[in-house]
Amino acid sequence: MIKLGMMIGDRYEILEKIGTGGMSDVYKAKCHKLNRYVAVKVLKQEFSENANFVSKFKSEAQAAAGLMHPNIVNVYDVGEENGIYYIVMELVEGITLKNYIEKKARLNYKEAVSIAIQVSLGIQAAHNNHIIHRDIKPQNIIISHEGKVKVADFGIAKAATSNTITSNVMGSVHYASPEQARGGYSDEKSDIYSLGITLFEMLTGRVPFNGDTTVAIAIKQIQEPMPSPREFVPEIPQCVEDIVLKCCQKSPDRRYRSVGELLADLKHSLVHPEDDFVVCEDPDAEGATRNITKEDMEQLNKIRLKDEVLPSEEGGEYDEGYEEERGSKMEKISTILAVTAGIGIFIILFILAIGLIKNLSDKAQTEPDSPIQVEDIDTVEYVTMPSVTGLKEVDARNALSNLGLTSTVEYQESDTYDLNVVISANILTGEEIAKGSTVTLTVSAGTLGVEVPVLGGYTRDEAESKLTSLGFLVNVTEDYSDTVEVGRVVSQNPVGGVKVPKGNVITICISKGKEELKTRVPSLLGLSEEEATIVIYENQLTIGTVGKIYTTEYPEGTVCYQSEPQGSYVNPKTAIDIKISLGAVATTYYFDDPILAPTTEEAPDYVPGTMVHVMLKTEGGQILYDRDTSDFPLTTSFQGLSSSRGTIIMTYTVLGEATTVTNPETGEVTTVPGEKQEKTIVREVDFKKNQG
Repeated sequence: MIKLGMMIGDRYEILEKIGTGGMSDVYKAKCHKLNRYVAVKVLKQEFSENANFVSKFKSEAQAAAGLMHPNIVNVYDVGEENGIYYIVMELVEGITLKNYIEKKARLNYKEAVSIAIQVSLGIQAAHNNHIIHRDIKPQNIIISHEGKVKVADFGIAKAATSNTITSNVMGSVHYASPEQARGGYSDEKSDIYSLGITLFEMLTGRVPFNGDTTVAIAIKQIQEPMPSPREFVPEIPQCVEDIVLKCCQKSPDRRYRSVGELLADLKHSLVHPEDDFVVCEDPDAEGATRNITKEDMEQLNKIRLKDEVLPSEEGGEYDEGYEEERGSKMEKISTILAVTAGIGIFIILFILAIGLIKNLSDKAQTEPDSPIQVEDIDTVEYVTMPSVTGLKEVDARNALSNLGLTSTVEYQESDTYDLNVVISANILTGEEIAKGSTVTLTVSAGTLGVEVPVLGGYTRDEAESKLTSLGFLVNVTEDYSDTVEVGRVVSQNPVGGVKVPKGNVITICISKGKEELKTRVPSLLGLSEEEATIVIYENQLTIGTVGKIYTTEYPEGTVCYQSEPQGSYVNPKTAIDIKISLGAVATTYYFDDPILAPTTEEAPDYVPGTMVHVMLKTEGGQILYDRDTSDFPLTTSFQGLSSSRGTIIMTYTVLGEATTVTNPETGEVTTVPGEKQEKTIVREVDFKKNQG
């Protein structure tokens, strides 16, 4: 049994319960080996002796353990100790996308697309490892305080093979693909459908299909056409709507073939929202509204029969004869349906309802929730408040935790109760209380308690220094405040003025400023220009100027400078200037030596004043000088050369010696002029290196 304060695996100290699911609980813990906080998912004790549940729990760990990606809640460790099976995961401090949408009503398209890009990157990493999530929804997407988006809860993920996966387990009905709702196969395109529904909800603040029951919603997923997001929010770009509609085609063949294709369109829409580039095929009978067929009904009925007829305790199989008998009856019913269509449709929907309700019920019993966010449930479970007076604080809190209750502590000096013993609780013993409720315990500070100082308005450093000097441990959290300036204490627990045993933890909350006026600047350094643009927009900021500079600090093509430092708080829509690295500063050369006339050694027949064609070119082929001249020396000045050497080529023409010819008949002597001869001189020259 897990208790607060216990150590697992000789390194993970259990601190508090932060979530619970059908088959597991999730705790915040501290890894003492690496000095970091983690989330530990523990298989519930009632399932730890069931081989099937243990196998499923291990399968989840194996499915997620190989997925190390910035947009996935990563798994660090898996283990078993004294019958306790656990998975150690990344602890993401933040908010679920579901809560974020509820908080903002709806997101602008740039922010929604930016989040969808990060989610797609995480899903793509899973698909590349042949892992299908099968339960993509806003509740399973976490936005950290740093603005990083992470996909969580691979609890019903399955390893994909060359074949599609057949399973009756389905994700949340609002986000389930039509093939999942029918109890059929699910593959990578099922995740794409669910992501499309999630993008629809981000853009509009609502899900596309709703109803009074989960069955009614599932039927709409199968039959009704996808509504247009622009009907609810006209300013959504047409290309973004096209992306949503392509993701949410009824037929998997009409969706994006891969998450990679979807990513390309999402990025295009962020940079060029006015473009018309999404290729959507015209819907036909397969992709349009589809009534439930006889084959669908028979498949659903078969699934229902297998769920209804449970195996015996000795492990016997369900009665196939019973299924055959029911199948025969269904054939008769089908005959009647052909005559009385209205009654037939009602019966089919009724059968579908039974099957889907059973599926959802099974999922609730077998699937764990997100490690960060506990999924909402329709019914509230109550427990009886136990007697905690007289118990040690840690024992009382463990008892409440085991009942699904959380607890906070107030201290009171007492000479009647020993130090750290519970004096009372705000809930009476025997009272019925809803699971998940918080119980406040009043605990004895003994007679030597230390008074907690009032810290409101202190800076973080001042508050920490004050508390540690009094012998307390300090836990720091952050929150927004309309009245307290950034970096100062907003609240504390316990409150100032009460006496608390020395060595206890005092939690102080530090102001992040006004939430509606400030946004935290993310780190852009090391990102590509495209990645930085996406991160800037998803943090409600805008791109300022984009420059380029030489630097050895960051690789070429990545951001090496941002105008607002990481972690600072600025107004939304603030323009962030960035600079892109050009890599190391290039070495340049220059040439400023005069070009002299051909020398006697080079050209014995050169005559000063002769017209010479002079060409100067670099070793790399760049021509710096190319003209005729007879005036030497030539003055030069060439800067910023990339080559260290060059060549001077001088070409001139000379006349050969004249010859005399005597006519043998007449004896006449004639002088024949010499022929023109082209001479070329080549000089190699060294360029000078620029300093600094």
